[in-house]
Amino acid sequence: MSPQLIRVDDQSLLEYALGATLYMPATRKTIAQDVISGKLKGLMSMVLCLEDAIGDNEVSEAESMMKQQMQQLALFVSQGSITAADIPLIFVRIRDVEQMWRVTHLLGRDAALLTGFVFPKFTAKNGVLYFEALDKINKCQTKPIYGMPILESPEIMYMESRQNSLLEVKQLLDSYRELVLNVRIGATDFSGLFGLRRSPDMTIYDISVIRSCIDNIINVFTRLDSGYVVSGPVWEFYSSERVLKPLLRQGPFTDNLGQAGEKMRDALLDRYMDGLLHEIVLDKANGLIGKTIIHPSHIKPVQALCVVTHEEYMDACSILAESHGNIGVVSSAYGNKMNEIKPHTRWAQKIMTKSKIYGVFHEQHNFTSLLT
Repeated sequence: MSPQLIRVDDQSLLEYALGATLYMPATRKTIAQDVISGKLKGLMSMVLCLEDAIGDNEVSEAESMMKQQMQQLALFVSQGSITAADIPLIFVRIRDVEQMWRVTHLLGRDAALLTGFVFPKFTAKNGVLYFEALDKINKCQTKPIYGMPILESPEIMYMESRQNSLLEVKQLLDSYRELVLNVRIGATDFSGLFGLRRSPDMTIYDISVIRSCIDNIINVFTRLDSGYVVSGPVWEFYSSERVLKPLLRQGPFTDNLGQAGEKMRDALLDRYMDGLLHEIVLDKANGLIGKTIIHPSHIKPVQALCVVTHEEYMDACSILAESHGNIGVVSSAYGNKMNEIKPHTRWAQKIMTKSKIYGVFHEQHNFTSLLT
């Protein structure tokens, strides 16, 4: 199931369906053509950035170009060159509330192509203004337009203010829950506060000061009494010189694919994708869903690792089938683990939601099957 086939007002599914979210500057002149040409094949969501991805002197040009590209997409749809289902979910990253109003007016009828706005440097203070405006904008729309706050401000990063800031943000988001699609983590801005930048040999979780903040964000927004979908931080590399030992084992590639799998693994290592794959695995282990990307070559790896494995699916089905209260634990269908019904029920529910969107691998297949 693609996100375009999920009703835009079905928030409970849509919030899981962003997958690889491609950021691009709104000054890019080929956005519409990239969509219709198939260059972005498999992309589920994209963000047209009017903030950090463009210079301060480019704002007017970027707004004009964004309007032009959205008009082209609308024209392609009206002419039948593409359908609305061929267009990824589109978000606009804005600088301030005034720009959000301006963009809405600029797009006019074409605002119907928008799924939402991305709110940078989000805090409880500026967040009130963002969501009050978004609420008013939605009253004039025929379908929901969502907000996605990016947690990347000093108030959230610095330890002395972090707890109160996160709890204040959560309280605000709770009051506008029907308009909040995702909570996103701005790891690049967090790193910049300390003059840090991870290398492509490392994941964001290797940077201890950033990891501790991500831990707290996960604690506040994904626990049982919160239930927000939090996405993985951006991966910003697409080629580099190798320093450390490659992170990809040969087995997953050669067991089913033989020589073709080995060639695929070599290609991924050449493009430094092993670091990305490692970070996605850690995102997944920490309950993060989807990932911000900056290059089309990242689409397939992210999407492939969003697909539910056959083992995960079988475990989830078993757990939910036995949640009638007559039993507390059941052996995995794979015979390799214990499934406790109560502790694992919420995990199983998430797996079933993801399976509806991304599908399930056949037995004995894994993410490498989609990378060939």
